[in-house]
Amino acid sequence: MTAEQDRTAKARRMEEVIRGYFDACNTGDADAVAKFFAPGGVHYFPPDMYDGPFRGGETIGAKWSWAVRTLGSRWTVDEVICDPDTDRAVIEWTHEKTKAGVVLRGDEWYHFDPDTGLITEIRAYYASPQAAGLDRLELGGYPYAERGYAAT
Repeated sequence: MTAEQDRTAKARRMEEVIRGYFDACNTGDADAVAKFFAPGGVHYFPPDMYDGPFRGGETIGAKWSWAVRTLGSRWTVDEVICDPDTDRAVIEWTHEKTKAGVVLRGDEWYHFDPDTGLITEIRAYYASPQAAGLDRLELGGYPYAERGYAAT
């Protein structure tokens, strides 16, 4: 297999993990969701959303299971771009809360464990106007400074 064929195959596996994760979320099966995460996996959200960040596959699975049962949540993957060289991907998604008649759209950045191919991190960004009263619009609990992001 050539290097390019390896890259293409890895990108395909990454997309399969993302789509499998979304399929598991839609079933409401917490254990099925948890299997897509490496130990210590984290799902970050904007501040004051879902009591985030969710830490650990079991927590992530339990939270999405609750959302399916309580809110009638269902999700779709609308676009996917995978970078097998850096073990990262970005997607666009739709989250419909059917019981409330609410549709959320946004993007997520994924990081994968290079050895297992499991998800280590998801950073969710929602499409919405700037929240009034907030002077920092960033993911709650995300270690920006530690990761080298600009602090001002």
